[in-house]
Amino acid sequence: MKVFIIGAGPGDPELLTLRAAKLISTCPVVLYTGSLVPSEAIAMARKDAKVLDSSSMTLDKIVAVIAAARDANQDVARVHTGDPSIFGSVAEQMRRFAELGIEYEIVPGVSSFSAAAAVLGRELTLPELSQTVILTRAEGRTPMPEREKLRELASHRATLVLFLSITLIRDVVDALMPEYGGECPVSVVHKASCPDQKIVAGTLNDIQGRVRAAGIRSQSIIIVGRILTSTDFADSRLYAPNFTHGFRRAKAENEK
Repeated sequence: MKVFIIGAGPGDPELLTLRAAKLISTCPVVLYTGSLVPSEAIAMARKDAKVLDSSSMTLDKIVAVIAAARDANQDVARVHTGDPSIFGSVAEQMRRFAELGIEYEIVPGVSSFSAAAAVLGRELTLPELSQTVILTRAEGRTPMPEREKLRELASHRATLVLFLSITLIRDVVDALMPEYGGECPVSVVHKASCPDQKIVAGTLNDIQGRVRAAGIRSQSIIIVGRILTSTDFADSRLYAPNFTHGFRRAKAENEK
């Protein structure tokens, strides 16, 4: 018996991986986060599967369901949104599984931040502009480690991607303004890849008002950085004719 901790992607069921779809459709127990996982993904479950929505369950209840499946020698598809390894709340589950001797495996999925970058049509890392992406969140009910507070991270001026922070947009702006400046581009993507997806673009100066006007209060990725609007970045060396790599030798200067 094994628990498969599955990333169901950002919302579009077509962004499920082939492995995720196979496991959801074959496991006899499917335990999913009903508030976020698309219903089309769970509809793949086999007709005789035990399908349970974990959105109202406590950790103890989730573990009890999985322990019962272990006792019945039944594999479990534990389906989460996005990619489980990023703000997936799976670490505490895996710790319990380890204590109980329950085998588990993480099946990665497309993260909402990847989907947000895709719908914006932007690369998060541009040569000589930003080669670092910081994935983080604003401090809310979950405290942040002291050196990971937004004011500290802002000093890098890297591309910044914030999860779980849309209701704290005022705090985000206040924390980032001193380092990034008011004209720094900001994009908010609500429910990336879903039919009701919304995109709000602005700057640190006006993004708070734009988000409020759009009525966005949940399930959003905030991306901050010059990569959002820059057009004068340097070309990558990867495709330059005078750049040698393992699959192509540089062209000599006298070659035509």
